[in-house]
Amino acid sequence: MIFDGAEVALVLRRRSRRTPTLANNPRTNISRSVLPLAGCRVLVSRAKKQAGALSSALRELGCRVIEIPFIEIRKPSSYQPLDSALQNLATYDWLILTSVNGVEAMFARLAKKQVDASALAHVKIAAIGPATRKVIEQHGLRVAVTPKEYVAESVVASLQRKVKGKRVLLVRAKIARDVIPRELRNAGAAVDVVEAYETVAPKSSEKRLRALLANRTLRPHAITFTSSSTVKNFVELLGLRSARAALKKPAHYHGVHTASIGPVTSATLREFGLPVDIEAKEYTIPGLVAAIVEERNRIRGARGKALTADSYS
Repeated sequence: MIFDGAEVALVLRRRSRRTPTLANNPRTNISRSVLPLAGCRVLVSRAKKQAGALSSALRELGCRVIEIPFIEIRKPSSYQPLDSALQNLATYDWLILTSVNGVEAMFARLAKKQVDASALAHVKIAAIGPATRKVIEQHGLRVAVTPKEYVAESVVASLQRKVKGKRVLLVRAKIARDVIPRELRNAGAAVDVVEAYETVAPKSSEKRLRALLANRTLRPHAITFTSSSTVKNFVELLGLRSARAALKKPAHYHGVHTASIGPVTSATLREFGLPVDIEAKEYTIPGLVAAIVEERNRIRGARGKALTADSYS
């Protein structure tokens, strides 16, 4: 059975509403064994607190999920720059938030410093994507701009004609691409960049990752990469030579596939000489899941058989 994007979306909608899945709903009469990702093993590399949405979506489609985080979220070395910016919110015209982590860190500091969220009422807010926008809106704020494509370049394209002569606050991770501040400054904005958190490679994941990749029976068919940081930390955990060897496709089977959430993450994979086997067309978790299903369908259609440990990685 081949599942198309509409059927994948149906499963994900049912999951979000906590209603029966395709596998458990008697009206569908669909066995779990024929769900689109039945028989597949996927390694989810997101930070522990954020793995749930991707893992749940994959499980709903029949996948066996293995969670080994490549990212650990930590506090910045100092909150002083962020705290100072939050104490001076009245001076800013725009606030840009590029991740859920950034949103949560910012509101945690607002609460810590007893700054009411109403201090942001006059500020126009830009969110990099729908997940970030959703968390902002849960705090009772309105998002003025969410770009069509959820990457830094699209944020710039959406704002560069709006920010000339304006003060912009960008809240982000310690290490991030400089596209947004550079290009908005070129567009005439005064941009302050503050670190709300940092990401590191969790050393506890190294032993588990090596053991998993060495096990022919349990080795994942695919590894998800949901940011450039997950790619960099994968390489840090294994070392570049071992990372390349783990993703090399031997002649007798198809090896471990990489599943990238979008072009920026894919570019980072290529920078390290790593393959890009699957790339989401929509740069979101549902888009990544759909891309994995599409690749599964492609392989099944080409081979006319279900996936085995050696036929889809």
